[in-house]
Amino acid sequence: MKKTLFTLLFAVAGMVAAYAQPKELVSGPAIKLDKDTHDYGEVPFGGNGECKFKVTNTGTDMLILTNCQGSCGCTVPKCDPNPILPGESSFIEVKYDTKRPGPISKTVTINSNAVNEPVKVVSIKGNVGPDPSATPGGAPVKTPTGAPAKQ
Repeated sequence: MKKTLFTLLFAVAGMVAAYAQPKELVSGPAIKLDKDTHDYGEVPFGGNGECKFKVTNTGTDMLILTNCQGSCGCTVPKCDPNPILPGESSFIEVKYDTKRPGPISKTVTINSNAVNEPVKVVSIKGNVGPDPSATPGGAPVKTPTGAPAKQ
């Protein structure tokens, strides 16, 4: 019983000591973002489609964002071309074209010299409301033969 109690006490003390140690910086450049997804929620047609992702260098060397690419032409990211010093932060600005009604589900791929994640993918989501100038009901429905459908 004493051996079991001593072993248990030793294990708990070891875990407390390990938890109390300060976090070490990653050797080399390292990337950390404040979020993996930005949720626009409901956005009106033509509304503000801009958002930002905060990028922090948690490493010991300069972090360089070499390329930021949207998953389509409607998603345009802008990376800071300047190196991010250890412990410093920058922003990736993303602009989504809100003149496209319907659900938003896009990604932005970030390439960098980070040793922990040289390729990081973040996403944007939400929903763009209908175009207020669109014709109610839309275009007439056609049958497979191309003739207008009977209603």
